[in-house]
Amino acid sequence: MARAVGIDLGTTNSVIAIMEGGEPTVLVNSEGNRTTPSVVAFKGDQRLVGQVAKRQAVLNPKGTLFEVKRYMGRTWDEVKEEAERSPYDVVRGSDGGVRFVVEGKQYTPEEISAMVLQKLVQDASATLGEKITKAVITVPAYFNNSQREATQNAGRIAGLEVLRIVNEPTAAALAYGLDKKGNETVLVFDLGGGTFDVSVLEVGDGVFEVRSTSGDTHLGGSDFDYAVVNWLADEFQREYNVDLRKDKQALQRLLEAAEKAKIELSGIPETTISLPFIAMDPASNAPLYLEKRLSRAKFEELIAPLLNRVRGPVETALRDAKLSKDEIDEVILVGGSTRVPAVKKLVQEMLGKAPNQSVNPDEVVALGAAVQAGVLTGDVEDIVLLDVTPLSLGVETKGGVFTKLVERNTAIPVRKTEVFTTAENNQTGVEVHVLQGERAMAADNKSLGRFKLDGIPPMPAGMPQIEISYDIDANGVLKVTAREKSTGKEANITIQNTTTLSEAEVERMVQDAAANAERDREAREHAEAKNTLDSLRVQAQRAVDESTADDDTKQPVRRLIAEAQSAIDSDAPKSRLEELGRELAEKVAQLQQAAPSQGGDGGGDQTPPKADEDVVDADFKPAG
Repeated sequence: MARAVGIDLGTTNSVIAIMEGGEPTVLVNSEGNRTTPSVVAFKGDQRLVGQVAKRQAVLNPKGTLFEVKRYMGRTWDEVKEEAERSPYDVVRGSDGGVRFVVEGKQYTPEEISAMVLQKLVQDASATLGEKITKAVITVPAYFNNSQREATQNAGRIAGLEVLRIVNEPTAAALAYGLDKKGNETVLVFDLGGGTFDVSVLEVGDGVFEVRSTSGDTHLGGSDFDYAVVNWLADEFQREYNVDLRKDKQALQRLLEAAEKAKIELSGIPETTISLPFIAMDPASNAPLYLEKRLSRAKFEELIAPLLNRVRGPVETALRDAKLSKDEIDEVILVGGSTRVPAVKKLVQEMLGKAPNQSVNPDEVVALGAAVQAGVLTGDVEDIVLLDVTPLSLGVETKGGVFTKLVERNTAIPVRKTEVFTTAENNQTGVEVHVLQGERAMAADNKSLGRFKLDGIPPMPAGMPQIEISYDIDANGVLKVTAREKSTGKEANITIQNTTTLSEAEVERMVQDAAANAERDREAREHAEAKNTLDSLRVQAQRAVDESTADDDTKQPVRRLIAEAQSAIDSDAPKSRLEELGRELAEKVAQLQQAAPSQGGDGGGDQTPPKADEDVVDADFKPAG
């Protein structure tokens, strides 16, 4: 069987890994990095994905889409708060779902996530020298059925066969416990960019059994960023009477500065946020500057309400597992947000032990997904994964009551059956309303779908016997069947397309992605050629400035520098960009041979300049 990869499709960053020589290994992307920002940008007919998209976000806030995972499988009514604070345009789709609008075109969350997946897989295929078509993709443990289905659809649109959807904490435990022989009870504390999960597992002797899971799909590191953004914006508004949140570009700059400050405060006690020319004074039309000192203590004060929300899921997971904190052998931290010192301190305070930090919180989920991919393709043996459903599933019964058939934290795959009857005389049909959640009334839970069973023989109320069966597969995807026992009449529904995408839409997106694969590759290569030439231009200018050669020797290099700038500005074809790059490197080499540059290393190295291999700029232009 062909090899398969494990993918951690994250809110902020994504990671891809594979089994190599019996060990899970992270694969680097085309920029040489082990993580890829989950960011997609559109600029004219150009599409950028990953680091190159993130770099140009400030100059293109409405065309740069990030944190898309927060919208996956959600309806508009569920995400209005996230949509209102976003620098890009998020609107309600005609089907009640979520759409992103860029340059007049609408995109679904699944399409954007598929673009991130394509970038990961294309880079991995290039690294491995073989085409990757199969993957295990992870999701937060507390993702509901709609969100899991949306993730599967994103994989399909990207051209992948999704072998399994695996819960992120479970994947982390797989990577952590690969070499564990004895039995351990492990609590995985997973705080990522957009979601929070906590799971309790029994690990050892090749068996990974999930005892319980809980979480909050509206809590993550990006919420920490927005806490800082709101503080900065409020302080600025108080001083200058200007609300920076209403300016999309200013908001994007605030977000980047807040994230940078958060990261810095994990290592130092205080940082300064400095944003020149952030706005114009409405009275004098003079430029305004933002400069604020942010201490770790102030940051912790700003995020305190968010940290308090962590406690509930931890207590719930312990209670559902019927364990005390003293019975937890190991606490594993997962997700970049666990690097925040206040988070580590809170975990130790709640669980009474220092968390295990031997695993990389950014990579461990992808590594575990690679292990599961190895299990499914036969590359890894002697591992059994027993996962659970995160939320209860059931039907609506008389009086709008939610009757549970599958309780949360039930091991999957699972099949549960219960017999119901009619509420009225001579009723010839029933509507089965499938729900997911923990509330007592149907209206307070998430509706997953409805279907009808007709053809019931007319009988007095209470006589017909209608058997309802819930089948949940290893991905956590549900199929519900209703059968009238006396006639054998049957109807069923597979709870899919709850992402608001129809099967036809998913298929259209799959075909669209395939049809545009070559165009997308050409666009990426063109952008890379432009970035390479721009880097060579800068280095050539430096060589001219530092050279002691005469003007006649320098003139051909100056001419080529000007031609390179013109080609970059006019978006010249890739072949012309590459030709100019070769000519420029050659002329600079001749210049260096004619008169070695002064200073630095003494001019001993005569090699022509090379573009920085891990830097790809996306057509940045000076402001103003």
